[in-house]
Amino acid sequence: MKKMPKLFLVALLALWGPLAHATVRVFACEPEWGALVKEIAGDRATVYVATTAMQDVHRIQARPSLIARARSADLVVCTGAELEIGWIPMVRSQSGNERIQLGKPGYLEVASFVPRIEVPTVVDRALGDMHPQGNPHIQFGPRQMQLAAVEVEKRLAQVDPAGEQDYRTRLADFTRRWKDATARWATLGAPLKGVGVIQYHKNFSYLFDFLGMRETGTLEPKPGVEPTSSHLNELITQQKTDPARMVIRSSYHAEGPAQWLASRIGVPSIMLPATVGGTPGAKDLFGLYDDSIRRMLDALKQGG
Repeated sequence: MKKMPKLFLVALLALWGPLAHATVRVFACEPEWGALVKEIAGDRATVYVATTAMQDVHRIQARPSLIARARSADLVVCTGAELEIGWIPMVRSQSGNERIQLGKPGYLEVASFVPRIEVPTVVDRALGDMHPQGNPHIQFGPRQMQLAAVEVEKRLAQVDPAGEQDYRTRLADFTRRWKDATARWATLGAPLKGVGVIQYHKNFSYLFDFLGMRETGTLEPKPGVEPTSSHLNELITQQKTDPARMVIRSSYHAEGPAQWLASRIGVPSIMLPATVGGTPGAKDLFGLYDDSIRRMLDALKQGG
């Protein structure tokens, strides 16, 4: 057998070197958690992300490919607050993986560890696809994401004790950068304070809350219910007394209803990334906020 050329062997080791340190297999329900795990775990984890920013995560199916991925996972990181209730319980149960069942270190629902807004006082499914535990789209809350990072670090250290110091060091670095970025976003988004907006679904409520913006309505007449002509006409009438400066949809929503309403009330219609990967600028968690705020600022200028 011929010996491998030295340069080829060096190149092969360089390619496989980072993989050799990847000791934790992580199944992330949404792109934001995949991005956060990468921030905290670095090369110690391989991350599979089950959904994309172009999908409505409320309506994912428990496909065999997801079950197969969960079968080998050491850690599953999901939002919780019933966001994935239609698919992740089946993925867990069908996987046969004891490590990722409820109550095990290998299963983390981040929303259980952060404050949530829009918690309903009355739960009635006749009012639409309500979330009894509050708005689950916590990826747009800077404070929520910082708390989430702490919980991700704790859980990674539990399933991979040998990497505890690495995780702690990377969490400290992320915390410093996130704190600086949060201050920058508050300054950058200051012109948006008090601005009224209509959003398609309540994807961005945490971001509006952070920036001091006002939601004047949603295109959905009820959570999870597609816009109707009667409801859109109600929003047109409402514009006279409670005006919005822009209409916002997420990267997975159809453009038509938002564009129609915006043209009728004379404001810009814009798309914001639902999560990491929703736009070219939202390549990571930091880009998600940068791009979303800048898109709203551009719309504010456009609207005059």
